[in-house]
Amino acid sequence: MDNPSTPTQIELSESELTPVEQKPVWQSAFSEIIQTLLLALLLYFAIDAVFARVRVVNISMQPTLYEGNIILVNKLAYKIGKMDTGDIVIFHNPSDLSEDYIKRLIGLPGDLVQVHSGVVFVNGNPLAEPYIAALPQYTGEWYVPEDSVFVLGDNRNQSSDSHSWGFVPLEDLVGKALVVYWPLDSAKIISHPDLVLARGNTSP
Repeated sequence: MDNPSTPTQIELSESELTPVEQKPVWQSAFSEIIQTLLLALLLYFAIDAVFARVRVVNISMQPTLYEGNIILVNKLAYKIGKMDTGDIVIFHNPSDLSEDYIKRLIGLPGDLVQVHSGVVFVNGNPLAEPYIAALPQYTGEWYVPEDSVFVLGDNRNQSSDSHSWGFVPLEDLVGKALVVYWPLDSAKIISHPDLVLARGNTSP
């Protein structure tokens, strides 16, 4: 009598074995290439949905950024996070939406921005700005609409920005600059100073 704990062994003759169909080598290679390409496309579109690449084409952000720098931009920064004064932002040119600008975020919606005596004030608070090329030589006062922001270039006196053409609608913001990755000798993480402002004080 067979021991129930002993597995039953079955022997098959060669005529009863089902051969495994082998695919041609070229067909397997082609299938792997297609899978690799599809994965690459999926990764490309996933990355493109989150990050953008922007080339600096003028001197308005010197000495922080220089012409020819290529920057990686977080496109989700203001969709899932908040804006802060001091952020370096990329946005569509309000006069030509096909063109992108890069500037520093100075005034948030509802802020009062004033420039006089070479100093920028936000809601009456002077900003300490060690990153600028020179003190601004212009003066002005701007109330930022609730649907917009106010931006300035770090090269204050050589920058076309909100002090000359107005505000940037929130819907035109592309994202927040993260790193300079090209040229390699200029590669760096872009710092965003935390400029803490007291809200509600509107007199310098």
